[in-house]
Amino acid sequence: MAGAFTGTKDRSSTAETPGGRSAAKGIALARHRLVHGHLDEPNFEHDLNLMFVRNELAAQGTLLLLAVIFSLASMFWAHWTQAMIWLALVIAAKVLLLELCKKYQATPVAEIDLKVWRKRLLLAEATNGSVWAGFALVGSGLTTSTVQTDMFSSHVFVFASLIVILAIRMTLASTRMPILYVGTVPMTVAVVGRLVLQGDFFYLALASMAVGVHVYFVFLAKGLNATAMQLLRFRAQKDDLIAELEEAKAISDEARRRAEEANVAKSRFLATMSHELRTPLNAILGFSEVMHAEIMGPMENKLYKEYAGNIHQSGSHLLHLINEILDLSRIEAGRYDLNEAHVRLVDIVDDCHRLLKLRLEGKALKIIEDFDETLAPLWVDERAMRQIFLNLLSNAYKFTPRGGEITLSIGRTSDGGQYMSVRDTGPGIPKDEIPKVMQAFGQGSLAHKNAEGGTGLGLPIVKNLVELHGGRFELKSELRKGTQVTAYFPAARVLEQVPPLQPLGQERHRPAGSAPSQAQQPLANNAPLQSRAAPRALRASSPAPARASAIARPRRRADRLRRRPDQLQHLLLDATVLNHGLNRTLNLFAPAIGLQQLVTAQIRPAQHVPDDIVADPRDHPA
Repeated sequence: MAGAFTGTKDRSSTAETPGGRSAAKGIALARHRLVHGHLDEPNFEHDLNLMFVRNELAAQGTLLLLAVIFSLASMFWAHWTQAMIWLALVIAAKVLLLELCKKYQATPVAEIDLKVWRKRLLLAEATNGSVWAGFALVGSGLTTSTVQTDMFSSHVFVFASLIVILAIRMTLASTRMPILYVGTVPMTVAVVGRLVLQGDFFYLALASMAVGVHVYFVFLAKGLNATAMQLLRFRAQKDDLIAELEEAKAISDEARRRAEEANVAKSRFLATMSHELRTPLNAILGFSEVMHAEIMGPMENKLYKEYAGNIHQSGSHLLHLINEILDLSRIEAGRYDLNEAHVRLVDIVDDCHRLLKLRLEGKALKIIEDFDETLAPLWVDERAMRQIFLNLLSNAYKFTPRGGEITLSIGRTSDGGQYMSVRDTGPGIPKDEIPKVMQAFGQGSLAHKNAEGGTGLGLPIVKNLVELHGGRFELKSELRKGTQVTAYFPAARVLEQVPPLQPLGQERHRPAGSAPSQAQQPLANNAPLQSRAAPRALRASSPAPARASAIARPRRRADRLRRRPDQLQHLLLDATVLNHGLNRTLNLFAPAIGLQQLVTAQIRPAQHVPDDIVADPRDHPA
């Protein structure tokens, strides 16, 4: 209820401001337009005229073809000269109307005078309708017996032609009802007059049907006109909404640009002020510590010594606050670099616990450790991990009452990751205040009563650091029962040990059933490496760096040979050729220097893969 009351109060106070009143008024106008249409109905006459013009231009060939068909049909009961004269008049009237339509369509909107063009279009359509009405008079003056015989068919054809013309004109001119009236009424009057003059009851019935058909088509045309008007209204509303959205987008882009500029300015300010604040703080902390410790000599007034301690404590608090603000600003700006290395969470927690042990014991807090000692290392930033756990443990220390319990947990997650958790028995956090404490400088209502002083930056920094490692931060709290904060790290950061591809004694190139030689057995108690090939005197005469390098080279070479047996075969072939060359050379010079026996003992032809080559390279020192 308090949150709802506060939200209502905020909305009412926003509406009382000039910007809030204008925004509320704009929303009300937009809602009214969507429900009831425009407040001031716009003039759609130009749009309706344009729809009529386009319809006429699209159907120009159809009406001319229909006029030709009517002219040919009228030659059955009338003289061909009357039919051709009527056809010429229809074509002339139609050409006049089409030229006006083309000119109207080509004229820019700003140059169109609606009153003038309304008169022009009405006059052209009236002329066109009068010419079409002349079709009812074609052949009406003939009195011969042959013509009298065909008069019945002519009257029926004229009635049918009236229905066709009414249907076509209703489709084309329904957007402009005055144009429809002047174009169809003359023909209906001519057809009705022709039928009434016959004096027969049948023709009187046809005349009444002609009037009824005309009225029916007028009602249909009004429905089409209303549909066209509604379509234009919807289009105008859509255009208005699009314009408003574009304006709102422009405003939001400008606001975002200003926010980005403000963020850049804030980062520059913090980067500058960090140096300007830390430099005098270092001097304050250093000199106050010297004075408090009486390094330069004792202070006669003990009160000054106490003041020096207070200065050092306040300066340390201020430096800690500056560091937290800078860390949070770097994280938000994406400039926090992770110095990743393999780290064990158990070691981190032990170190942090050792740092705060005296403070925890001062409040008689019971610490319960629930660690999984078999956890593999993580590839994380060690400094960030220490900061995360120190912040969590410090918060638990602040909020846990004297004699309470704090549980530290480290373990595996179900997806192969790891987590570390801190649970306390403090007063807890109300659920509606959890989003607040997760914001920068946010503190709950119980923080001012039960806890020590703080800045409200610990949890936001922890959450951002965990998310920088691809992890997840979770805060659970229940009032008067305690709070549990857990940081989850993904399985991608766990450094699991990879087993050897070829365990000792199970190499793929070793014959089945053969056991590793004595030289391949692992060395026990770090015994010194011994060579079976070179004399002890030669080993002792070589310097220590040369021996170390000679030990490392066979190890790397043997590893490569184990992975590539084909390279091993090529190497053996090269060694055999080199062996023959060395034997021939040493046979020439060995008698002179007394090394014939040594050469014979050390250089042997390579008939097969010796055991000492495929053995563990640790058994082959230089």
